[in-house]
Amino acid sequence: MTGNQTPIENGFSAYTTTSDVIRGMNLVGRVAIVTGGYAGLGLEAARTLASAGARVIVPARDVERARGTMNEAGVCAEIEQMDLTDTSSINGFVRWFLQTGLPLHILINSAGIMASPVLEQDSRGNELQFSTNHLGHFQLTCGLWPALTRAQGARVVAVSSLGHHLSDIVFNDINFAERPYDGWLAYGQSKTANILFAHELDKRGRGHDVRAFSLHPGGIVTNLAKHMSIETLKAAGNIDEDGRPVIDPARDMKSIAQGAATHVWCAVSPQLEKLGGVFCMDCNIAIVADPKGDHPTRGVAEYALDGDSASKLWSLSETMTGVRFDI
Repeated sequence: MTGNQTPIENGFSAYTTTSDVIRGMNLVGRVAIVTGGYAGLGLEAARTLASAGARVIVPARDVERARGTMNEAGVCAEIEQMDLTDTSSINGFVRWFLQTGLPLHILINSAGIMASPVLEQDSRGNELQFSTNHLGHFQLTCGLWPALTRAQGARVVAVSSLGHHLSDIVFNDINFAERPYDGWLAYGQSKTANILFAHELDKRGRGHDVRAFSLHPGGIVTNLAKHMSIETLKAAGNIDEDGRPVIDPARDMKSIAQGAATHVWCAVSPQLEKLGGVFCMDCNIAIVADPKGDHPTRGVAEYALDGDSASKLWSLSETMTGVRFDI
């Protein structure tokens, strides 16, 4: 599955911002849903799409809190209730959207949690990071499938991370029932799932004019890092002695506008026509990582591109969510 995983010449880089990507684009008439669109990178992606004329809808667990945040940021978007760990909540949002009869041109699955320090589970008994970061988005995308095909040219963007190098999918113990829980391994597993899901969705959806992409936004200090201490962030070089985020795109430390640029690029760039299923970073297609090279985690791990794993994850996700994603 590594055939298309080759960078292209496009003039963008780690320094590219959302404004650079969206410049000159007109998204009037297009409809976008951005999960996590009320904070951090998701908020910036939602703002950027709306600024180009798209109708943006943001599902949120806490609608009032999301509305306050988005009003403060001046983002023109609609907010609807949805909890990614709650099956009935996802179904309710899907029913509402499908009843509007709208096509869905862009679905950015950006919401997520990272490195939960203790093992938590959703109502179905699934480990919470895997549930939130992957299973909830799997079910949401499944439910919205009729609207995606109605768009006659849709894109699904799965926000992953270079953190996927921390763990492949442990198929025989996804929920840490038999092994000690590790929040970072759980996070890495969920991020690998995002990449595999995008690959399999693209393979199955391209005949219906639905393409899918996954991405690494960069190292950005947002609320996603709430389980990391100030001391840990300082030691890693992510924040300075005054507690301010370090911005150094050459070392993958980005501003929010730089981090969300790849979200937007994957969602709207004409440069990605006929190149679905790829993992992206720095507003470009990423290289395949060389585990024996000087930077073994720079790029996408081969195991995250494995076709058999992608198919297996798809089937297992149907079982774990109780939904049939029949394309």
